[in-house]
Amino acid sequence: MNTSTSRRLILASSSVYRRELLSRFGLTFESQSPNIDESARANESPRDTALRLAKEKAVVVARDNPLAVVIGSDQVACIGERRLEKPGNAQRALEQLLLQRGQVCDFHTAVSVATHAGAQVISDLVTTHVRFRSADELTEARLNRYIEIEQPFDCAGAAKSEALGITLIESLEGPDPTALIGLPLIALSRLLRDIGFDPLQPLSRVD
Repeated sequence: MNTSTSRRLILASSSVYRRELLSRFGLTFESQSPNIDESARANESPRDTALRLAKEKAVVVARDNPLAVVIGSDQVACIGERRLEKPGNAQRALEQLLLQRGQVCDFHTAVSVATHAGAQVISDLVTTHVRFRSADELTEARLNRYIEIEQPFDCAGAAKSEALGITLIESLEGPDPTALIGLPLIALSRLLRDIGFDPLQPLSRVD
């Protein structure tokens, strides 16, 4: 792991998926849960919810760690304006997957980088359009088998695309394959470079 960067790097998340993704940069980092209310606001679009929550997560943790570079991320899945939350259990997972058969589900994944105790924040958002296989192909029996194997209860829309969930999908359209898993690394790499924290430069600095 690259340990020579001049600032602490913190991932404002307890997600194992986001930790695994960030580890691909080869940087030493720690994780802290932001413990914020992740409810959507009235009349707030799914895109705006994802961006606001990514920023709030980063800022909350940055305020407690004023010398650190803090990364926040959030994802909102929806069909039209209907949001698909983390199902939490098998029954809700099945309901969500039945709804998505033959449909295009949009996964809006936002990422924010906060510095200077949250006084400075930059953000980006990546949308992935996911077309699910038809109802004829995704029978209830097959979906139940998928749920039994993967138990995707902590994944928005129950679509665990980094594992067996990829077999439910007809096609993907989006600029960053890591965004669908929960942390858009292409966008994050760009944001980090913009503040002088380049994963490819061991002497990265944030002034």
